[in-house]
Amino acid sequence: MADTNGKPKIDLDEEMKDLERFLDEDAEPIAEPKEETDDDAVVALQTENEDLKDRLMRAMAEAENQRKRGERDRRDAEIYGGRKLGRDLLPVYDNMKRALEHATDEQRAANKGLFEGIELTQRELISVFAKHQIVPIVPEVGVKFNPEIHEAMYEAPVPGVDKGCVAQVMNEGFMIAEKLLRPAQVGVSSGSPT
Repeated sequence: MADTNGKPKIDLDEEMKDLERFLDEDAEPIAEPKEETDDDAVVALQTENEDLKDRLMRAMAEAENQRKRGERDRRDAEIYGGRKLGRDLLPVYDNMKRALEHATDEQRAANKGLFEGIELTQRELISVFAKHQIVPIVPEVGVKFNPEIHEAMYEAPVPGVDKGCVAQVMNEGFMIAEKLLRPAQVGVSSGSPT
């Protein structure tokens, strides 16, 4: 068809329909899910299975480590939980020991009941210490000074005692299980005087 000027007449409705058809043809089709072959599916499942096994093994190892840590912490708390109380009771033990060591025979005779009570209390305290794995460290005069379990209170020349050895024990030390509660307080010989 042509209009009066000799130009072809454009039918807008027909053009719109053609444009819509063109657009529909050029539209990207929705991608269909890719079909996996049986081999691809097996490989994917094996990979997933290995991954899940690895994660399970790691989770089980972590749970076992956590259990062991908890058990060790429980044991340590049971053994070392009374460490502070034990350390606080050591001066009580020292004072009882000093009272018994420095009492004269006359004082013991005049206050027999008092000294028996102190001795009984000291024995009971030692028994409680032993029950909680608190053991004394009593170094002998002449043994080599060990800074891990001894505390040097002084160093002086002492006849008959080798250099670097314990010359005097001032206070006993104590261990709780394998850990030091208090070092033994000792005097150390710097050798024989010249």
